[in-house]
Amino acid sequence: MKTFIVERYAKTGAVRAAERPEPEVEADEVLVHVEAAGVNPLDSKIAVGEFKLILPYRPPFVLGHDVAGVVARVGSAVTHFAPGDTVYARPRDFRVGTFAELVAVKERDLALKPSTISYEEAASLPLVALTAWQALVEKGRVSPGQKVFIHAGSGGVGTIAIQLAKHLGAFVATTTSTANVEWVKSLGADVVIDYKSEDFEKVLSGYDLVLDSLGPDSIVKSLTILKPGGIAIGIGGPPDPIFAREIGANAVVKVATRLLSRKVRKTARRLGVRYSFLFMTASGAQLREIAALVDTKAIQPVVDRVYPFDETLDALDYVDTGRVKGKVVVSMG
Repeated sequence: MKTFIVERYAKTGAVRAAERPEPEVEADEVLVHVEAAGVNPLDSKIAVGEFKLILPYRPPFVLGHDVAGVVARVGSAVTHFAPGDTVYARPRDFRVGTFAELVAVKERDLALKPSTISYEEAASLPLVALTAWQALVEKGRVSPGQKVFIHAGSGGVGTIAIQLAKHLGAFVATTTSTANVEWVKSLGADVVIDYKSEDFEKVLSGYDLVLDSLGPDSIVKSLTILKPGGIAIGIGGPPDPIFAREIGANAVVKVATRLLSRKVRKTARRLGVRYSFLFMTASGAQLREIAALVDTKAIQPVVDRVYPFDETLDALDYVDTGRVKGKVVVSMG
């Protein structure tokens, strides 16, 4: 079958087209014929080796973290899906590989595709929607009337997180570039800060939760806008010791996370607020909840561009520019 693989970890040229055998299907897995696959910054970060300590994939391996498609066949222990079902998923770590004609997905990671949207729109959702859900619902427990600040409102996570936070009843602030201010407001943001002309930490205060995708320097500033007891959830790092324990990391990774997050954790303690690192996990149950919100129009997918599958490398290059509004998708067409 046609795939795009990481042949070796490298700054350039890590990903190439390749023919690979069809994946083996374990008893608790579903073989999905891929109709479309989402493209994420995570794909490039994996390919260059940025996550080797946390996710030690052994090249060559098929890349890709989002899928929408049709069930081709099911394993002997699968009970909730049948051939012909239309589905979507973010396969769990170490079972990724959606830049392919077929991918095997654990039954627990899979959900029926929202019925009101296309395969391309569905493929744009799993990773970013699960990230937003786990930050705002599972970890942040956002409730009506709370104030939520979401960095990078025009990005993949940002566009979905804004809509989900508004659905949860929150007052939402975000950042974006000058050209996207009005567009991001149309997603539901109450306050939009043009990061080219304003510093968010000088404008905002008294927030219950910050969802920060930008990394350590931004996280330290984000902590200062929280009210006492508030929480900053980082999806761009730094990873913290709690995360290291949750994944059963070795001693080297545990020490590294402690050192990398020390400044952020120290600042949080001084300000009387909390910091938590989030590395999204696969969940078919949460995708079912998200599908219901999509079908009732509480959440709308945001797709910037759709590339043919053969142009997956071009799609990755476009994502790497950092100028994407929402998501990029490759389609089997």
